[in-house]
Amino acid sequence: MRADLIIVGAGMVGSALALALQDSGLEILLVDGGPLSVKPFDPCAPFEPRVSALSVASQRVLERLGVWPGIAARRSSPYGEMQVWDGSGTGQIHFSAASVHAEALGHIVENRVVQDALLERLHDSQIGLLANARLEQLRRSGDDWLLTLTDGRQLRAPLLVAADGANSAVRRLAGCATREWDYLHHAIVASVRCERPHQATAWQRFTDDGPLAFLPLAAADGEHWCSIVWSTTLAQAEQLMSLDDAAFCGELGKAFEHRLGRVLHADRRLCIPLRQRHAKRYVEDGLALIGDAAHSIHPLAGQGVNLGFLDAAVLADVLLHALARGERLSDERVLSRYERRRMPHNLAMMAAMEGFERLFQADPLPLRWLRNAGLNWVDELPEAKALFVRQALGLSGDLPALARA
Repeated sequence: MRADLIIVGAGMVGSALALALQDSGLEILLVDGGPLSVKPFDPCAPFEPRVSALSVASQRVLERLGVWPGIAARRSSPYGEMQVWDGSGTGQIHFSAASVHAEALGHIVENRVVQDALLERLHDSQIGLLANARLEQLRRSGDDWLLTLTDGRQLRAPLLVAADGANSAVRRLAGCATREWDYLHHAIVASVRCERPHQATAWQRFTDDGPLAFLPLAAADGEHWCSIVWSTTLAQAEQLMSLDDAAFCGELGKAFEHRLGRVLHADRRLCIPLRQRHAKRYVEDGLALIGDAAHSIHPLAGQGVNLGFLDAAVLADVLLHALARGERLSDERVLSRYERRRMPHNLAMMAAMEGFERLFQADPLPLRWLRNAGLNWVDELPEAKALFVRQALGLSGDLPALARA
């Protein structure tokens, strides 16, 4: 089977890239190891434990791709405020969308909701979809990449995009080098019901062991739900995962200082090891890495999928412009334009998250005093906070066409 472009990985980022290129005239094949079926949405179903904090830039991309109505028809929760405080001191800071005349800082959306809305659009398109297809071998064959699947089928294309996640098979089989390290922390994620409403606010407390976030979910029958991301040491994560629901809710409420009253109930918990990874190069001749296949970062500010959507939108920009100029899309000089636009931005975001994580894990008393004084000082500087808010909205820097106003 031959195509002009093969995208491996039909997750959120790979699907967005395919839709961004659907009117290009390219023969696109989107390959995934899953079934690529859309689940009927049940508004009474429990929340999925894994969510994304979609920025305004990501929302614009999804609107332009015709995906946002499918998300809005299911469920999402806009938030306009963010409260951050140091659990080991007195430092705190508050951010507001209103400070930059924005309607919201972003939306908390279940990953499954985003994925199904994307798949709906894909099934309505002319993009080739190959489900339940797992990659086993990858090699160059002339000017093409030759992909061999586990069932023996072979696929061929001059341009291959790896969108198959943090443990990318394409990246591994192509021999792309990475820099990576283990945070020695795990993140517990779950949906929890609280005693008091979340006030359309994202809450984050920095504990001695790691950050704890309560992210607002859509109200259901007058109940108050949040998605939690609790980053902590492996030993504490194992201990928390071993607790029954009532005991876990008790420990969670205590760690969160009961800002939303008692934690009344917790749905299914997942425990995810935290590892940072960054490819040394995003491209080579005929190959590009996007999303988590290129970079995975600490979930501190929920920026991972937003970086991925911007990767997809910038790569689409580069390919469409090259196509209009009659250039060979698989040429490394063409693909390097994508790398030059995205790598500095992604590295800056990763460095910022790493700096925050290290600062709030620092135990010496002078550093504790410094970070608490710094939080309170910045909280009194509207211009500095507005700069941070614009960064969180994803509307600063080199924006791709799909994310522009």
